[in-house]
Amino acid sequence: MILLVHNLKGVITPVQQPDSFEVDIIPDAGILIHDDTIIEIGNGAELRRKYPEARQVDGEGCWALPGFVDPHTHPIFYRTRQHEFVMRTQGKSYEEIAAAGGGIRNSVRAFREASDDEIAERTYHRLMTFLEYGTTTIEAKSGYGLSLKDEIRSLRILRELSKLVPLTIVPTFLGAHEIPDEYRDNREKYIDLLVHEMIPQVAEEQLARYCDVFCETNVFTIAESERILQAALDHGLKPRIHADELDYTGGAELAARIGAVSADHLLKISDEGIAALQSAGVVPVLLPGTAFFLGKQEYAPARKMIEAGLPVALATDFNPGSSMTQNMQFILTLASIYMHMLPHEALTAATRNAARSLELDATIGTLHPHKKADVVLMRIEDLEYLPYHYAVNHVHTVIRHGRIVYQAD
Repeated sequence: MILLVHNLKGVITPVQQPDSFEVDIIPDAGILIHDDTIIEIGNGAELRRKYPEARQVDGEGCWALPGFVDPHTHPIFYRTRQHEFVMRTQGKSYEEIAAAGGGIRNSVRAFREASDDEIAERTYHRLMTFLEYGTTTIEAKSGYGLSLKDEIRSLRILRELSKLVPLTIVPTFLGAHEIPDEYRDNREKYIDLLVHEMIPQVAEEQLARYCDVFCETNVFTIAESERILQAALDHGLKPRIHADELDYTGGAELAARIGAVSADHLLKISDEGIAALQSAGVVPVLLPGTAFFLGKQEYAPARKMIEAGLPVALATDFNPGSSMTQNMQFILTLASIYMHMLPHEALTAATRNAARSLELDATIGTLHPHKKADVVLMRIEDLEYLPYHYAVNHVHTVIRHGRIVYQAD
């Protein structure tokens, strides 16, 4: 099938050079798509004359941007945790709530009690919401099962949902999300379970591409995280890492040392950590929605990272406890205000660099010939308007792999 998207204000896309945050702005452009791939981008009127047989999609004066790539999400859980949000508004910290048995362990208890069908139904609707806000690819972590049975169950449900939802889902095993209740007095036994049973079975069933660890004070230490990630590497799972979020632990340095694909959060990263990520080619994935939702006064030092030559990426960190949003548009606003990123930098971070953090930048993340046709049509005046008019949905149409999968009307 040949599809022609025309009557656009134009196309806004990050350039293909991996070390640049610049964007190309092509006015009056149309996009010619064959099956799931972009064939040509040129003047819309000329493309209509050149390809009269193409199926016409009226862009209605929208700007066309690449579909957002969200490289850090936790979508597979059962119950939400709004009561903990209210506790935080009354002065309780995330750490205090977790220490009292809330937080991740709260979600684990609920997950274990729910059936596959109950979890799948709720997760399906959450995944479809990503599409409504212009996201066409997500990385999706397990991590609310924290037992061999329930972590495998989580990833199997994600695999089945990936066949039903018109969204690219990149699975990550996050059994090292927290120490579950039954191992609080014997954490070494749980780490043995991760290393000797969970990781081998995830790898054997090919349920995940990556393995992540919540490397943080009161969660997993540097030494424990390194042991878990090395076991993952030994079984063919590439490392990702939650690093230096609540405290400086040296998580960024570990990410560099072990060859992680990404290091995420990084609010407390050191200058040495920044240099280590740059030297090792690790992509920093920044999550301003989490700092915002937890009421933090400190955000990751994006400007310092950009100036150091790092390919900064952005993500929602969608999860029931610390960032309950699938809206990447709002993440661009937060990145602009609190991390001082310019609109073209934020867009690049949420598309091309985010794709790079998932090793998919050869096929998605920009609008260029031979890339997958993941396109979002936005009702915006220009790129600056996107983060400026915040907390609304600017999406008119979402095209994923050449197929219309969402229309606002």
